[in-house]
Amino acid sequence: MDIYEFQVKGHLDDRWSDWLGGLAIERQEDGTTVLVGPLVDQAALYGVIIRIRDLGLSLLSVSRVVESHGSIIRRENMNSTKKTARVAGFLYLLFIPLVFFGFPYGPTNLFVPGDAARTANNIMASESLFRLSIVINLLGAILNVFVVLALYRLLKPVNKDMASLMVVFILLSTPIGMLNELNHVAVLLLSSGPNYLTPFTASQLQALVPLFHNLHKYGLSIDQVFWGLWLFPMGYLVFKSGFLPRILGILLIIGCFGWLTEFFAALLLPNYGVKIGMFTAWGEVLFPLWLLVKGVNAEQWEKRALESA
Repeated sequence: MDIYEFQVKGHLDDRWSDWLGGLAIERQEDGTTVLVGPLVDQAALYGVIIRIRDLGLSLLSVSRVVESHGSIIRRENMNSTKKTARVAGFLYLLFIPLVFFGFPYGPTNLFVPGDAARTANNIMASESLFRLSIVINLLGAILNVFVVLALYRLLKPVNKDMASLMVVFILLSTPIGMLNELNHVAVLLLSSGPNYLTPFTASQLQALVPLFHNLHKYGLSIDQVFWGLWLFPMGYLVFKSGFLPRILGILLIIGCFGWLTEFFAALLLPNYGVKIGMFTAWGEVLFPLWLLVKGVNAEQWEKRALESA
């Protein structure tokens, strides 16, 4: 089985790799793309050339190359790293709308301060929405585990200890967030008034609804500590990586202190209503966007991986 290298004009997306027989795709700084990989025979070679023509690409050169097994593995690892970065970015971005719907724009709008009866009626009138928000929050907590595992794989070559700390913070956050949803389950039960609660009057049950809702808000605040803490090691790793822009690391660290400030302000100065987390969280939007669109500098990532081995 021979190894061939094709050079085409323009940049080709990684998703075409399978269609081109599993060839590794490397975009060059001169605006060309190099496709490289083993082909079983001349028919396979001709098939790749036909596919390149069908894509409307200009074929600049075709050459048979001799590469060591280690070099092929290195190319495959670099390609895998780019895919890992894009998967992590996609999952992270998917998490953001879940947070926005599940927390501020979901059941919170159903609660009327100082009017427990109206609040309970609102919840029962929008029971499906309330249940959906609980499910979304649980899914968000689970999704975050996959996000941090993908990021661990990506950032581990920079500093394994800091990458592990990042994972620990999310793994601590996940059970807190999931167990906190029990408070909203209690709100749902109190509002619906099941048969086993008949010894209590409707007004007594409704009076407990704001209590459990407030417990849910405090649970979110506790969870928020770990939302902030995990951003510090992640920001540090991005800043030190060499294969991602340093400014993204700085923005993530700013986001860390933003969430922590909001938590301590809510606990110590509840009457001031300090809400800065959403304003300092730009790094959590730009970072996954960068991973999804640009990926990482695979050569620099490979260099860090070899240094840490």
